[in-house]
Amino acid sequence: MPNKPLTKSKPNAQLTELPSLGLSADALALDTRRHFTYTLGQDKSSQSAHYTYTALALAVRDRLMERWKNTNYAYDGAGCKRAYYLSMEFLMGRALGNAVLNLGITDSAGLALKTLGLEMEEVVESESDAGLGNGGLGRLAACFVDSCATLKLPVTGYGIRYEYGMFRQSVEDGQQVEEPDHWLRNGHVWELERPELTIRVRFGGHTDNYGENGRTRWVNTQDVLAVPYDVPIPGYQNGTVNTLRLWKAAATDEFGLNEFNAGDYTASVRSKNQAENITMVLYPNDASENGKELRLRQQYFLASASLQDVVRKWVHTHGEDFSGFAEKNCFQLNDTHPSIAVAELMRLLIDEHGLGWDAAWAITSKTMAYTNHTLLPEALERWSVRLFRQLLPRLLEIIFEINARFLAEVASRWPGDLDRLGRMSLIEEGYEQQVRMAYLAIVGSFSVNGVAELHSDLLKQGLFRDFYEMWPHKFNNKTNGITPRRWLASCNPGLSALITEAIGTGWTTDLGQLGKLAKYADDKAFREQWRKIKRANKERLIQYKQAEVGIVINPDAMFDTQVKRMHEYKRQLLNVLHVIHLYDRIKRGDEGDWTPRCVIFGGKAAPGYVMAKRIIKLINNVANVVNHDAKVGDKLKLAFLPNYRVSAMEIICPGTDLSEQISTAGKEASGTGNMKFMLNGALTIGTLDGANIEIREEVGAENFFLFGLTAEEVERTRDRYDPWSIIEANEDLRRVMQLLESGHFNQFEPGIFEPIIQSVRGAWDPWMTAADFGSYVDAQKRAAAAYRDPEHWTRMSILNCAASGKFSTDRTIGEYNRDIWKLTPVDALPLG
Repeated sequence: MPNKPLTKSKPNAQLTELPSLGLSADALALDTRRHFTYTLGQDKSSQSAHYTYTALALAVRDRLMERWKNTNYAYDGAGCKRAYYLSMEFLMGRALGNAVLNLGITDSAGLALKTLGLEMEEVVESESDAGLGNGGLGRLAACFVDSCATLKLPVTGYGIRYEYGMFRQSVEDGQQVEEPDHWLRNGHVWELERPELTIRVRFGGHTDNYGENGRTRWVNTQDVLAVPYDVPIPGYQNGTVNTLRLWKAAATDEFGLNEFNAGDYTASVRSKNQAENITMVLYPNDASENGKELRLRQQYFLASASLQDVVRKWVHTHGEDFSGFAEKNCFQLNDTHPSIAVAELMRLLIDEHGLGWDAAWAITSKTMAYTNHTLLPEALERWSVRLFRQLLPRLLEIIFEINARFLAEVASRWPGDLDRLGRMSLIEEGYEQQVRMAYLAIVGSFSVNGVAELHSDLLKQGLFRDFYEMWPHKFNNKTNGITPRRWLASCNPGLSALITEAIGTGWTTDLGQLGKLAKYADDKAFREQWRKIKRANKERLIQYKQAEVGIVINPDAMFDTQVKRMHEYKRQLLNVLHVIHLYDRIKRGDEGDWTPRCVIFGGKAAPGYVMAKRIIKLINNVANVVNHDAKVGDKLKLAFLPNYRVSAMEIICPGTDLSEQISTAGKEASGTGNMKFMLNGALTIGTLDGANIEIREEVGAENFFLFGLTAEEVERTRDRYDPWSIIEANEDLRRVMQLLESGHFNQFEPGIFEPIIQSVRGAWDPWMTAADFGSYVDAQKRAAAAYRDPEHWTRMSILNCAASGKFSTDRTIGEYNRDIWKLTPVDALPLG
């Protein structure tokens, strides 16, 4: 039954003691055949590549399984402190290639498939992306758990097993069309269902007091079951396999028997459907009240199931003695989404395990750590008190109590400062009271970090200034990173082999060793090899683009790429305005010192984000004009690649020359796409925003194309911003706007781009598109000139890769562990 204490049972040593599995090509081929025939029931008439992929994946998973078991034995035996990474998103992508790389069997797996008459590339394509995230936040979480395993840190990831991941995007008549992404349609070979560890999560109901001490209980609730599915996370060739536990919602009963017997089948399965809806779809659009309710349900479902899981394991080992809990456990909240965990841990300790408030708060405030990922105030979640009272009445009581005690502390520190009390309260007053979830996370955590130096500074100076003044010791920075295993070793094998030949293999776990490449930037033969690999990667990307959008592209052109979530602050609009400028130059005959260019866009707009979807439409309309103009020819191409995802980035990234990181300064928390491109030798054009600042510091100003206002200049300009004057004073921008306003790109769709035109011309434009246009064009000219000198460009490309060592999640996670988690690495038990 859910929540029943774990019981000690007879050991199953005779069942679990098996000889270790071989890693040779022959051993893998034999096990692949066995799974194909006996596990999957296929025979020689089978025509589906899916079954071949599944058979190989099962053979690989078997080898992960024995290491997974030994890792858990080692952690349990060491009695070590553990950390838990709570995230609403884990954008894992495909698992097979990463698993064989981290097991060190890439060559063996390839040879095994060859003996079966197959190629690894064909088999890998049968795997669906595990699209359990919207973008950078979820991909960062995936990189983090990879690095935790590689560093042998006892960290468990907790997330949600969404039935439908990030929607599949297609483009029809230039417009985004969303289609369901049922990524689990063919099952998920990498997961293990653990029904015996099911948790019960409460919603609704009400509270009452009982007993002599007036203890509170939460009653008449509508409960949902949280069923765990475990996914193995292998470290890089070190025997460690950590766990990502994903929760699926299920009803407490499959259907209501009374309603069924009465002939009302719909009513009999209503509770089942309502329960399963919680984990049905990734991040619903919360524009409607139903969407808001579902999202809050998802967040509490994740937090409650995960915390109950950890507490249950603690009680199984230590009984009801929580005196050592804070010393052995740490919860990292990945952004504001799981911040309800602060109140939920208090509820569990007080209501379920009888601790007093002070003892429970001492534990909670020493185990919670909060990472903030946004500088946009509108992205800091607020939930109405009314909705909280309806869904989570006991949690609301706890939050009010936390707030009362916190405000008493504030008042003691700043007597009589009512404005400060209002600003810092967890409850925002107004027409409808709102719970400020980011504030709850800060008050309940011992650590609060941003994800780039500028971001962390702006949090302290702006959004969280009051809290920083109160608790400066809580605040710290942890600049984001990426895993070099997936984002170079796996996705760019040609470049990876060249680097390894030059400096050895150590860079895969110590990315700082890439610094040794710098001396090869002046080696002509090495530069020639570097260019050949880039050319091959560009030709691979051309094949992908032709399959997606059908245009013919010159591989000698500069591949200028902006792929990321569609959002106004990321300024895809500024980029397409520059494309219109280049098109205008060609049409005017201004082609002196021309650099052929292919501009590549990719990214999804949230279904309810009308402006972002309109920008996608503009990009596609401009592409339709540019790509079919005989005068333009190969001088300029524009492609919007639909359904951007992790596996697409693994092709796009190695083939890119110029990386567009052009957000309005002060708006991007960090960015990680900028790091992936840099690691693969692309040069960056960007503003001083997020991690761009640190990238430029590492590679040097001469190897980075900088433009635009700084964050301070953006704020100083805001009150006197006059885009009309800027447009009139800049002939290039004036001509671009004339083309837009004349309907040149929407001759049969009058007025469709009027909102975009008004956004550029509007003094209220928070993204200051017009303000940065002239500087952006100048930086693009510098980039184009540099690209016309292949030797110089290749030298800069090598230096960018050589300077990317800082941007490994191994370094980021090392800092999280040193400053926040304080875990001791544990070696997995040896196989045998």
